[in-house]
Amino acid sequence: MQQRIDSHQHFWKYNPTTHDWIDETMHKIKRDFMPEDLQPLLKENSFSGCVAVQADQTEEETKFLLSLANSNSFIKGVVGWVNLLDKNVADRLRFFSTEKKLKGFRHVVQGEPDGFMLGNDFKNGIKTLTKFGYTYDILIYHHQLPDAITLANLFPNQPFVIDHIAKPNLKTGNIKKWKEDIKELARAENVMCKVSGMVTEAHWDTWTIDDFTPCLDVVFENFTPDRIMFGSDWPVCNVAASYTTVVRTLENYISALTPSEQERIWFGNAKKFYNLEM
Repeated sequence: MQQRIDSHQHFWKYNPTTHDWIDETMHKIKRDFMPEDLQPLLKENSFSGCVAVQADQTEEETKFLLSLANSNSFIKGVVGWVNLLDKNVADRLRFFSTEKKLKGFRHVVQGEPDGFMLGNDFKNGIKTLTKFGYTYDILIYHHQLPDAITLANLFPNQPFVIDHIAKPNLKTGNIKKWKEDIKELARAENVMCKVSGMVTEAHWDTWTIDDFTPCLDVVFENFTPDRIMFGSDWPVCNVAASYTTVVRTLENYISALTPSEQERIWFGNAKKFYNLEM
């Protein structure tokens, strides 16, 4: 059986203020989600490890995830948060640099105005990440892809990964502009793509695999199995699908690929990108 890594999941101790993005429609995830909740799901679906990604924009979140990673061996890496706009960002990265499981950083750019990633302060933050050897997860909506393309080309030596295939409009199926932009973004060889977060962009109660196939076709044609990794987006996925359902969806889609291609998608690409020790 091939090894697997879940490249994108979250932990939290639910707080109505901190997690105010979880509204009443998402009542299923209005509770704590901790390593003991995830570990059985990983085991059940043949995963040997995971990468915990920030959900809150504080350094306390980074420290919280690192404490979980350092006490749970199956958490192989952490994508944390620092203020990339801070002129002293290098000091903050230096502070965290002794944490071996800290692999990269993310900012919730989907909540920022267009042009945010192209501001001088943010670009300085990315330049500093490169110096320290950290990855960067790009979390955006599809209409922000042009900025991501520019950013990726400005920093060809910075490893980027696009989260949730840049959130195409799965509810309407109108993906023409997203498709053009994904094709352009994939030309930047320093960018990888997480097949993650799709079920929550579709109609939660009525989605079918056919809703995802056109987008998956675009991602696999342009990024190829060499630059794609699986992420569950657990526990957020629970509002629209179980952990196992999310896994089965990708299993079905890639079933015709070669064993080595499948291994890269499930394991090799995430291990290499995040420099994980397995």
